Amino acid sequence: MKIARVETFPVPPRWLFCRIETDDGLVGWGEPVVEGRAEVVRAAVDVLAEYLLGRDPLRIEDHWQVLAKGGFYRGGPVLSSALAGLDQALWDIAGKARGVPVYSLLGGPVRDRVRMYAWIGGDEPAALADGIAARVDEGFTAVKMNASGRMPPLAGQAAMTAVVDRVAAAREALGPERDVAVDFHGRLAPADSRRLLPLLDDLHPLFAEEPVLPDSPHLLRDVVTASSVPIATGERLYSRWDFRPVLEAGAAVVQPDVSHAGGISETRRIAALAEVWGAHLAPHCPLGPLALAASLQVAFATPNFLIQEHSIGIHYNTGADLLDYVLDPAVFQFTAGHAAPLSAPGLGVQIDETAVRRAARTDHTWRNPTWRHEDGAFAEW
Repeated sequence: MKIARVETFPVPPRWLFCRIETDDGLVGWGEPVVEGRAEVVRAAVDVLAEYLLGRDPLRIEDHWQVLAKGGFYRGGPVLSSALAGLDQALWDIAGKARGVPVYSLLGGPVRDRVRMYAWIGGDEPAALADGIAARVDEGFTAVKMNASGRMPPLAGQAAMTAVVDRVAAAREALGPERDVAVDFHGRLAPADSRRLLPLLDDLHPLFAEEPVLPDSPHLLRDVVTASSVPIATGERLYSRWDFRPVLEAGAAVVQPDVSHAGGISETRRIAALAEVWGAHLAPHCPLGPLALAASLQVAFATPNFLIQEHSIGIHYNTGADLLDYVLDPAVFQFTAGHAAPLSAPGLGVQIDETAVRRAARTDHTWRNPTWRHEDGAFAEW
């Protein structure tokens, strides 16, 4: 069995799928994308595919080593994401070739179901309460919210109080039996994160995400020690080497994205590294069906897994949604806020190839917003 063809498909709202076909007709799918830079990653996939053509798709680890390290210039979001999607597709083929789900190839399941969390929107407490009520009605026991919108450097009391009030409103709506995670999104200055986190202690967030920008791991330790709130980070880190300093700084939750951090292969290694520091895995996944399926395969086989994000109905998905590209949406039906094992061979999801090819004809040029402070200076989005 040899790799015969590699194709890519930019599909709305902001995703990129790849398809690997073997000479005997097996097909594997993956999701290599940097949101807002899909066309750049698509070019990187084309370059990496030159090496794969004609080779045995089942030599996944050898291919990973060559694609990750074979170039003199390595790493970064574009190359790591291109590799990630190809890696997912190779694992999909391996599972289909052997007639088993990917988690069986990773040592088998270590749990019977995977806890999920859902995104809630709304900048006002009343809107948050409505969003939470809808998610609770859907069965979810955990939600995630942004801590804030645009934040000025060294924010004043009003801005800080607004964040605390929003989290307090979420806690009141959820009650003590459910969880809220708070995403700082790198928008706060480290000094502001140190000042704000202690104010959230009594509200018991599940975790606070990205209280420090990913390019400043040397500042994370002071933020970790400022409060009892568990710190999560990692959606903009791309290898186990990137994760070592944040683990050494005391991060409690690592959030590699299986479509950015080298795919299933590297996400598994990051999880194992986190276990050394007593940290838990909560894969980042505001993406499409292949990224979610790959994340779930890892979740079922990873002992220190905590909780899984998904993007069904998320605010980014305008014009198309995750379920638009799968033949059987039932695989992503969650019961009591949990996902059941995806038991079909490979990634466990059947892609609607007709829908993908049709959607790719319209392409997309999604870009994240550019924010500015009141004085016109650049602001973190």
